[in-house]
Amino acid sequence: MTQTTGRFFDEIGKLLTDAAGAADGVRKEVEGVVRTQAERVLSDLDVVQREEFEVVKAMAQKAREENELLKERIAALEASSTAKPKSTAKKAS
Repeated sequence: MTQTTGRFFDEIGKLLTDAAGAADGVRKEVEGVVRTQAERVLSDLDVVQREEFEVVKAMAQKAREENELLKERIAALEASSTAKPKSTAKKAS
């Protein structure tokens, strides 16, 4: 009786192991299908990928920095032009 009971539990163990392997395979298959569908939906919505977003973000930051430098340069040029007296008018004789 002990021999048949042990063998019964061995068979149940094998069955559960096989079932777990099958379930893992199904899980991977479902993940693949869901990922494919999600990519298709995002593609249809024209959602920007993270890498593209980061590139544009860096470009915008650089443009802001350049803009600030140009503002400072313009302010310095305007300050220097107003500091010099304009003597372009000729005296009439």
